[in-house]
Amino acid sequence: MIGLIVRFIVSAIVLMLVSFLLPGFATLGFGAALAAAIVIAILGFVVESVFGKKISPHNRGLVGFLVSAFVIYLAQFVVPAMDITILGAALAALVIGLIDAFVPTELR
Repeated sequence: MIGLIVRFIVSAIVLMLVSFLLPGFATLGFGAALAAAIVIAILGFVVESVFGKKISPHNRGLVGFLVSAFVIYLAQFVVPAMDITILGAALAALVIGLIDAFVPTELR
């Protein structure tokens, strides 16, 4: 349980950093970033459950990147403080994917 909480806090910090650095992504406070991290995790789980592991945002590759960008873009419709463009979602997915490559956030 502690690992899950730490994962969401780290994800929120990464989202705050990404929202500060990238164009097309409104700057998020910690509460909004935490809510966005939870919503993105839930949407990713739903996408993975419906379409299977091959389309998972956790897969490396073009399909995983596109799904990740789509999930980030959809999160703005659930989190009111989040405002993101399609280009911002694609850039965020790219940066988050690069960060995840060096600092894996999956629970083992």
